[in-house]
Amino acid sequence: MTTTLVTGATRGLGKETARQLVAAGHTVWIGARDLAAGTAVADAIGARAVQLDVTDDASVAAALAHVDAEGGLDVLVNNAGIALLGLDGPEALAVFDTNAVGIVRVTEAALPVLRRSEAPLVVNIGSALGSFAATHDPAKPASTVHAIVYGASKAAVSMLTSQYARAVPEVRFVVLEPGYTATELGGAPNPHGRPVEVSAATVVAAASAGPEGPTDAFLEDGEPLGW
Repeated sequence: MTTTLVTGATRGLGKETARQLVAAGHTVWIGARDLAAGTAVADAIGARAVQLDVTDDASVAAALAHVDAEGGLDVLVNNAGIALLGLDGPEALAVFDTNAVGIVRVTEAALPVLRRSEAPLVVNIGSALGSFAATHDPAKPASTVHAIVYGASKAAVSMLTSQYARAVPEVRFVVLEPGYTATELGGAPNPHGRPVEVSAATVVAAASAGPEGPTDAFLEDGEPLGW
C-alpha cells in the first residue's frame, strides 16, 4: 500500500486531494498546522493526522520522524501554499517562506524516509503563474494575470522541482498546475474556477502514477506545460 503525506491538507485542494487518495487506496497523512483541525479532517475521510507547519523547521522534523516511525513514506505532496497581495518585504517573505522554502524544509526532512520506498515520489503544487511559457503565451489565461510575488514564488517551485529531480535521481519529482480552482486560497472563498474535485483528481493521478511515471516534469491536467 502506498503511504502519502499531503501538506496543507485541512481545506481546499489539499483536503480534497487527501480524500481522493484515501478512496484510491493510499494510506494518507494529513499535514496540518493545527493538529485538532487535521485530526477532524482525518477522522472524516479515514486518514491520519500529523502536526506540520511548513514554516517551522522543528515542526517539519518532528512530523517526518513521526511518519517514519509509523511505517514510512512513499509519496510527498507539497501542497501547502499562501497568496498575499502586498508588495512589501514582510508579505513577500511570508509567501516565499511558505511556498518555496517550505518545500525545501519538508523535502529535505522527507528524503531519508522516501529513499527507503520502492517508488518514491514528490509532487509539488505549482502554478501556470510560475511558468515563463504560460505567462508569455497570449492563449494562456496566466498571461493576463498579474501575480508578482505569488507567481515568482511558484516559479521557484518549478525550479526546485527540476533541480531536485536532477540532484536526487532515485526519487521522482513533478510539479503540477492544478487548474484555476474554486478554493479559499488567498483567505476568502472564491466562487470562480472549476470544482476542487476536478483539480484534486489531477494531483491524485500524478501521486498514483507508480514507478514508471515521469520525473523532472511540469504537468497540467496530465500533459506537459512549458517551464
